[in-house]
Amino acid sequence: MTLVHWDDVEGIDVPEDLQPLGGRWQRLGDAAGSVRLGAHRVLLTPGQMLTPPHGHTAEEEIFHVLSGSATLWQGGSTCLVAAGDTIVHVADGPAHTLIAGDSGLEVLVVGQRFMPEAATLPRSGIAWLGHKSVQLREEHPWATEAKLGLPDGTPGDRPANVVALADLEGDYGGMVKHAGKEAGARQTGLNWVAVPANEEAAPPHCHSADEEIFIVLDGEGTLELWGPPRPAVPMQTVPDETHALRRGHVVARPAATRVSHCFRSGEAGLTYLAYGTREPNDICYYPRSNKVFFRGIGVIGRLELLEYGDGEPA
Repeated sequence: MTLVHWDDVEGIDVPEDLQPLGGRWQRLGDAAGSVRLGAHRVLLTPGQMLTPPHGHTAEEEIFHVLSGSATLWQGGSTCLVAAGDTIVHVADGPAHTLIAGDSGLEVLVVGQRFMPEAATLPRSGIAWLGHKSVQLREEHPWATEAKLGLPDGTPGDRPANVVALADLEGDYGGMVKHAGKEAGARQTGLNWVAVPANEEAAPPHCHSADEEIFIVLDGEGTLELWGPPRPAVPMQTVPDETHALRRGHVVARPAATRVSHCFRSGEAGLTYLAYGTREPNDICYYPRSNKVFFRGIGVIGRLELLEYGDGEPA
């Protein structure tokens, strides 16, 4: 699976007995075939809390508000966030959550999928988590948190990890805004991209180590997929597949598929979010020009002799 529309992704409703926790969660990344990244679309009614206040020790998490508004609770302080805002929560940062405002909340939640090891001692009901021991409980943590209700907070200014798209100048005349970077992301990137009518967003390319997820916000266009290099076609000039895109489409591009992708806008232009990892050893390949970009060292060149998976040269 590479492409899915969020209207076709089944939602998971948080049980009512867990109020004020609530909402409908859609696992967009899973549905589109992501591997090392997660992407969720969450719909909250007024007053519902997205998650228990929490922080991650290793993972970086990014929220992007699609519509509505919410109170950001972060480390005991609160501020208002609304449509177009991006919030970055770096690893080992303060605990945080969102509480939907009077008009409800539609938010994208994207993050990494690390699998830290934890060892359990079944007889004593103890688990080792990193260098600390924790008590195992039969009750689900969300049930415990639900009994505590909404967290108290002190209103304050918007912290540096919250940015509004409208306040970002962007590159290429405002066509690309690096919302994640501007809000302090370190391990991942979240870019807002607005492609003018009938234009190519970026040349077809694929990554050896980076994984990407794209979420279409507005307009329409086409996803082009360029198959792996083949001896019979040493330098491709046309894509192998094309797929129509509109608001709500989600595209997952795991690392090392050897299948390149390209977005091309239609008459109404194309606006999307691009979320991905930042692997220093990533290599990017461009099938149309036969170029390879060693991103970690900033070197790009054209291949004179390309060997394929079967070892035969072009």
